[in-house]
Amino acid sequence: MKIAVASDGEMVTEHFGHCEIFSIFEAENNKIVKSETIANPGHKPGFLPNFLNDRGVNVIIAGGMGSGAIEIFDENGIEVVTGAKGNAKVAAEQYIYGKLKSTGSVCHEHQHHDECGN
Repeated sequence: MKIAVASDGEMVTEHFGHCEIFSIFEAENNKIVKSETIANPGHKPGFLPNFLNDRGVNVIIAGGMGSGAIEIFDENGIEVVTGAKGNAKVAAEQYIYGKLKSTGSVCHEHQHHDECGN
């Protein structure tokens, strides 16, 4: 399983599309066995969900996300977890252990991206 966490440094970012990096964690038998970071190639409508799908991501974790991105992830069978906060690796581990549940936080206005995840 590959889990991507939209991150700024080591922390979960509030808005998926505006993250600095994607922290990618590979999990086997409820344990992270590999991790890497990929720079965000840029926020263009519809691009990032397909970018992550092409890398084999099964789950995306973020503070908040726009409804368009959520729809594309859903179409590709990628689970979306929003409302996450804190350290990216800890969030991925919480997901693996079944302790991280999506709040359904959807960002509606990109100019107010600091308010996503609330």
